[in-house]
Parts: sequence; structure tokens; C-alpha cells
Amino acid sequence: MAASAVSEPWPELELAERERRRELLLTGPGLDERVRAAGGRLPPRLFTLPLLHYLEVSGCGSLREPGPGLAQGLPQLHSLVLRRNALGPGLSPELGPLPALRVLDLSGNALEMLPPGQGLGPAEPPGLPQLQSLNLSGNRLRELPADLARCAPRLQTLNVTGNCLGAFPAEFFQPGALPLLSELAAADNCLQELSPDIAHLASLKTLDLSNNQLSEIPVELADCPKLKEINFRGNKLKDKRLEKMVGSCQTRSILEYLRVGGRGGRSRGKADGPEKEESRKKRRERKKRENGEGGEEEVEEASRLFLRVLHVAENPTPLTVKVSPEVKDVRPFIVGAVVRGMDLHIGNAIKRFLTSQTKLHEDLCEKRTAATIATHDLKAIKGPLLYTARPPQDLKIVPLGRKEVKAKDLVRQLQMEAEEHRKQKKRQNVSGLHRYLHLLDGKENYPCLVDADGDVISFPPITNSDKTKIKKTTSDLFLEVTSAMSLQICKDIMDTLILKMAEMNKYTLNNKEEGSLSDTEADVISAHLSDSKMNPTAERDSSSSLVVEQVRVVDMEGQLKVVYPSKTDLDFSASHITVLR
Repeated sequence: MAASAVSEPWPELELAERERRRELLLTGPGLDERVRAAGGRLPPRLFTLPLLHYLEVSGCGSLREPGPGLAQGLPQLHSLVLRRNALGPGLSPELGPLPALRVLDLSGNALEMLPPGQGLGPAEPPGLPQLQSLNLSGNRLRELPADLARCAPRLQTLNVTGNCLGAFPAEFFQPGALPLLSELAAADNCLQELSPDIAHLASLKTLDLSNNQLSEIPVELADCPKLKEINFRGNKLKDKRLEKMVGSCQTRSILEYLRVGGRGGRSRGKADGPEKEESRKKRRERKKRENGEGGEEEVEEASRLFLRVLHVAENPTPLTVKVSPEVKDVRPFIVGAVVRGMDLHIGNAIKRFLTSQTKLHEDLCEKRTAATIATHDLKAIKGPLLYTARPPQDLKIVPLGRKEVKAKDLVRQLQMEAEEHRKQKKRQNVSGLHRYLHLLDGKENYPCLVDADGDVISFPPITNSDKTKIKKTTSDLFLEVTSAMSLQICKDIMDTLILKMAEMNKYTLNNKEEGSLSDTEADVISAHLSDSKMNPTAERDSSSSLVVEQVRVVDMEGQLKVVYPSKTDLDFSASHITVLR
């Protein structure tokens, strides 16, 4: 009986090998039994698919270790998702080296330690040299490997929320150790101290240390040059004024309080010496110039872009997105914004806009595996909107250029079209939309955005509805960015999208006489606008300014989850753009 269980077939692997697939998802009720029969490991045959770029194995209570052969058998792996399994207490053997891996998600397991020989990969040479996002949330980790910074030197996002960590390794905060780390999430741990050396994280933008056991926040935190968003709620701080501030004040106010030395206003200049204080002053002045807060005379008004933010309190009809609990385990993160004032009717403006969106999907969104953008004609939308998840057989949508169809049938149609396209082109892989279709394999529910009329207007990461498609006459748009990875990714991509829209709008209005422009011009518009000598005699055209309306995302009880843009969003370093708040 045991022998027959071990030899149980894996049709997903046979299909992936036959079709030379780049993505593979293993999930579902039958997975537990097959993994248990394989000794609590992934089947060795899985590691004979060297073309795999994306591998996800989720919700398997029998999976206790990946098994040997992963690194050797999957050298091209870009994303490895092993969430909500039973991995632990360690990882043996090590996962790495995985030279191409960019995303590693080990959340929701039973990991207690990641020591050498049972960890992520070797430190010398780096086992994960291209890793950008590491999710270790929802485990039982008591400490992090000290050599993680050497193992993954290009790490940008680290999520260790919901563990048992008492401290960060000192090696994390050594100068130059993690030069690209922009997001550090460590809420709901047992952290008792934060090292002043955190100031060495030169790229840190977001820091979440809520619900820990911190008694102090080092004043050196204010020296993190790019820090925009912090969360220290739920810590019992000695400085009661600071404790009150972290619960009610904006990040900028808290950092300013720390910058002058905390309670009592003791001078940082006296403590550090006049040279260091002068250096800080120059750095702050330079940052103001880069953000367009000073030195306007250095930038030609003709090339300057203006974005005006309309706050919810100023808007008589703000748009709201409600999020239902069903979407939590499918694609939990969403950010929305309304942009008014786009001019898409001139020349190839709409074509350039759509081309730019496609390129964002290819690059920043990592072919939609990290996030997905959807753009809608605001006039065709009736709010409030509902972001939820439905069974594939119940979700109906009118896709772009198609008739109404059930989601399960649409995915099946697209898969068939993808295979036919591959055969006609005699290619080993397919492009565009079809590259990420298999990410939905095995999902019990599909994510969707529904308007007040009950119509599904978005089915991420697959398609928008034809009801809300962008047209040449569209001037007011609703933008959405969704992700299964993190909220910050949604915000970063939304920032980039709105910046590109402002650049394209300015370029279109400055070149009205050119009725036909090539697609590649979308890439060079930014360079033209950044050049202060472009069109120096032109007067500032106020009609090129865009208005960005805040959109609130709330739970079903109306409690705020996120509002975009907040004060920390749309914070551009480019000198040719000014955000009016």
C-alpha cells in the first residue's frame, strides 16, 4: 500500500514538463496526501523542471521540508512561494544557492530557526544574490540569521511580522550591509531594543515595529535619509509624549521630534558636534531642492509638472473601496486613486498611455507576479466599490473585447489560446497575458472588483471589464493596483504610474501639432521633461496639471485600511514635478 502511495502520479508535473511551462502552482485537497506519501517533501520529479520561473506550493499541512535537489534542479527560479505549509522547525538542507531568485515567501509556516545548514543559503558567495523580497511572517522565529545580509545583499523588502524575535542581528545595520532595503516589517514580535545603527539603512522608506516591547526609539532613526512611514504603535515607551505621538501624529512630526533629541529638546548639534549638525543641515536643504521645495529658479517653469492632491475631506463625492474578508487569502492588497485632467484624444496619446502601462506590468510588476495595474474610465463607474473574491464558476465579467463569460471559462479560453499561439509561433514559451495565467491554478476563489451596480469591473491579474475601458474621450480615470505580496509594492507602483501619466500629459499638450507619435516615445518623455532647456519660451500651461483624488480603502465595518495618496506618497525626488497638497 505504501509503495503504491509513493508512486502516485503527479499530473501537474507531467503537464508542466510536456508544455515546458515557466509557472507551476501546487495546491488543493489532494496535495496533502501525496506530499505525506513522499515523506513530507516535494516530489523529486519537481526538481527536473529547469525552465520554472515561478513555483508556489501553498496550504499543505504535510509539507515539512522542500527536500534536496531544489537549488540544483531549478536554477532559473525567480519566485518561490511556500506559504501556509508546515515547514520547520528549520530548513534542511539550505534552499540556496538560487542565483535568479527575486521573491521568496515562507510565510505561515512553523519555522523556529534558520541557522547555517538549515537556512536560506550560503553567505559566501551569496546564495541568493538577486533576492529582493523575503516574507517570513507568521512563523515562530526566535532570531534571524546573522549572515542574511551577506546571503541576500540586494534585499529590498523584509517581512518578519508575527514571530518571536527579541532583537535584530547587529550585522543588519552595519554600513553598507543592506544598501537597498526599503521596507522592514517586524510588527507583533518581542523586540526590546532598536539599535541606533539603523541609521545605516540608507534606502529605508517604511518601518513597522508596532506591537513589540520597545521602551525607546533611538534618535538616530531620524538620520535615515529616505524614511517616509513608521509605525511604533503598541509599544510602551518611556517618553510618554513620544508614545502619544506615535499613536496620533504623522511620520514627519515624529522624526522631527527625534531629530531635536526627543523630550527636553536636547540639541543633536551639541551632542554630535557642529560639523555633523552642519552636514545634516546641508543634507536636508539638498533634499528640499530635490523634492522641488526650494530652488525653483533652477528648473524652467515650462518643463515643470504639477500634481494637486484633493483630500477626502475636500471632496464632496469621494470614491471608497470596501474590502471583504474573502479576499484576504487570495490577493489581499489594493490601492486606488482618481486622476482627473488627462488628455488622451490628441494623436497617439491613448496608445502611448496603454503602452506605458504594459511596460510597467513587464518591469516593476514583474510580469504581473508582483502586482497588477487596472485603469478605468471614471464616468463608467458607480461607487462605492467592493473588492472581494468569488468562486470561479460564480464570477462573471465582460472582458475587454469579449462577451460576458464566467471566470473559469475565461481562464480556460485564454489557456487554450496561449497554447495555440505558442504552436503557431513555434515557441517554447508564450508572452503577454498568458505568462501568468497559471498563477490562478488551484485557487478556490478569484479576486474581483465590483461596482455599486453589481458589475465586475476588474478581475486581477487577468483583465478589466469592457464596461470601464479607457477611450480617447476619457479624461477622468480610476486607477487600481493589487498585489498578493505587500501594500508598499502597490503604493510604489501607483506612484510611478501617476508620475508617468503627468509626464505624458505634459508632453501631449506641449506637442499638439504632432498628430502621430511612436510607442517608444513613452520611454523618453521623462528625459525630455527633466531637461530644463526643453521649450524654454513656453508658458506654463495650467491645463496640464493633474488632480489626484484620495481614495479610501476600508473594511466591511467602515474602518480605514489605507488611504492613497497619503502624505508619504507621491514623494518624488525628481526636480521637475511639484505636488500641491
